[in-house]
Formats: sequence, C-alpha cells, structure tokens
Amino acid sequence: MDLILIRHPAPATDAGVCYGKTDVALAEDASASAVAMAARLAALHAPPARALWSSPLVRCSSVAARLARHFGCAETLDARLQEIDFGTWERMRWDEIDRAEIDAWAADLQHARTHGGESVAQFNARVREWFETCVAPADASCHVVTHAGVMRAIASFALRVPHEQCLQWALDMAGIVWLRRHAASGDWALVRWNA
Repeated sequence: MDLILIRHPAPATDAGVCYGKTDVALAEDASASAVAMAARLAALHAPPARALWSSPLVRCSSVAARLARHFGCAETLDARLQEIDFGTWERMRWDEIDRAEIDAWAADLQHARTHGGESVAQFNARVREWFETCVAPADASCHVVTHAGVMRAIASFALRVPHEQCLQWALDMAGIVWLRRHAASGDWALVRWNA
C-alpha cells in the first residue's frame, strides 16, 4: 500500500506569519496547482489515488478537490488532518511573539501550550487517530493533501522515527512524501521525501 502525502502549495500570507489552523487561501490558482501536482506525481511514477483525503482548510481542500477529479476518486475532508492550532499566536508574525513564550514552548515541545492552542502531544494524538483508523486498515493507495506538521507526524508514526528528528527534515511547499507499507511485514518504508 502506498501513502502519498502532499503539502499544500504556498498560501497567500506574508512570510514569517504563524498560520497553523488559520484558513488562508492559496497564493496561486488551485486548478493550476493541481495540474502541476498531477504532472509531478506522474513523473515520480506514483500510483494513482484510489482514495484522496484532505484537510478541510482551503489551502488543501481546493487542490484536493481538483486532484480527486483528476484521479476519478472521492475526496474526503477530515478535520484531524488540519495543521496544529497555535492558539493566540495564529496570524501573528513569529518575530512579534514574546520570546519568553516561544522559549517556554520549545523547552517542553511535546506538552507546552503557552499559546493556548494544541500541544504537540495533542496534535500528534489527533493525527495518529486518523492514521490508525483511515490508513492502517486500508489496502489501496491513498493520497493526502495536508500540512507540513501533519506530514511530519505521520512520517514519525509510520517510520518509527522520533518526532523531533522529523521536524528537522526540509519540506517545501507542494512537497511530496511517499511512504509504502510492505504487505508481508506491515512495516512502512520511505520511498521519497520532499520530492
């Protein structure tokens, strides 16, 4: 089984702004982005989607709807695939957030909630629930249009790599992560990262 994770294209927001669960539009046309994404997937020889999941945030769902039409499959929106909720930090510039708050958050990355939103542990539990109920029992290839945080969390679960390590891996806008589960062992392997 192949799991193709697709990061949304660049959003229409200024660089340096915190926009986790904030619903921001894409900087470019969703149809053109989907066409480009489909061409990249074909060039990678990725299997066609039999199921397509998406975060309901428009920067993902607008592309996912068009990819679903391209692949001739249903699109399923799931709130568990949204980016982390940064609480009071949402829509703030990172350099305007109190440095002491950021330091307190970084000191206990898994459990701190200095912003009042989700802790990383809460976020990971939400994403893991989706992964275990929607992907683990599946046997057909699945494509997911989502966010960098979600993709790193899924890679951490599937590959059994510490979350902190996955946070260090570069992941571009519209980047593709391809995971494959081996039928015999059930183990996941990384086919491509940030393709």
